[in-house]
Amino acid sequence: MRTKAGAFLLSVLILFAISLLISSYSPNNTDESHSSLVKVALRNTGNSLLVQNNDSTSLVLPVTEPKKNSFVLSFQKELSIVPDSLVKAIAKNFGPLNLPNEYLVEVINCNNQEVSYSYSVSNNEEKNIIPCLGRNLPLGCYTIHVFLDKDVSLMGLNFTSSWYALVLICILGMSFLYFAKKKTETELQDSLSFIAIGDYRFYRDQNELVKNDLTIKLTSKESELLQIFGNNPNQVIQRDLLLKEVWENKGVFVGRSLDTFISKLRKKFKADDRINILNVHGVGYKLEILRKS
Repeated sequence: MRTKAGAFLLSVLILFAISLLISSYSPNNTDESHSSLVKVALRNTGNSLLVQNNDSTSLVLPVTEPKKNSFVLSFQKELSIVPDSLVKAIAKNFGPLNLPNEYLVEVINCNNQEVSYSYSVSNNEEKNIIPCLGRNLPLGCYTIHVFLDKDVSLMGLNFTSSWYALVLICILGMSFLYFAKKKTETELQDSLSFIAIGDYRFYRDQNELVKNDLTIKLTSKESELLQIFGNNPNQVIQRDLLLKEVWENKGVFVGRSLDTFISKLRKKFKADDRINILNVHGVGYKLEILRKS
């Protein structure tokens, strides 16, 4: 019982530690690396757009992150933008870096700050909104804004910080219930009177024989016999006394029943070869308990 409880506690602590590490490092401690990867992907996207414009001299300006999960790609000179190429370039650069599959893209006109083109990508293809493909934006000053989904991506699944909180609460709740139950069971069992027989505990009132995690149910007759033996370990108990206490005083007389029950009791102790019920020929029986060597 203690072994199982210890193993359970260790498992809970490990899960708790893993959850804390995940919640500590994702997204908080991975923000910097995540942001850097997005900027690399967007710079490559910008370079692809300039190449399409036959522009090999002007620069892609540093990608900025004015807000968390919000990035701005801008250019040194004016350019025209083909929506089809923009969609493909971002998807192509995001894919190898395992960046989020859900994002919103807006092409903003630098002069009037109006949205010249926008589209949305979702993990659910039915929710993808990519309009106006094939309609090119004329030469002009544009900035490309990319808004990423705020969920954390982990092994292909999306999780939010509330999910981690829920996991921690569930683990702590299960731990509390488990140990509260075990504590109650232990306190109840410890409060019960028992007879120690080697490594076993014999609970007369519950008709149980307990050894570590093993609980053996006993019949009422087996319990009555074992109580006599348990109160007189390593002593010969006369056969007539056993018959009288367990059967005859209750108005029952049997012949070979005693031998049958003795045999059953021997089997209860088969897990411990230091304990045996010996037959003392012509006298009775003795519960022999050898000391540990």
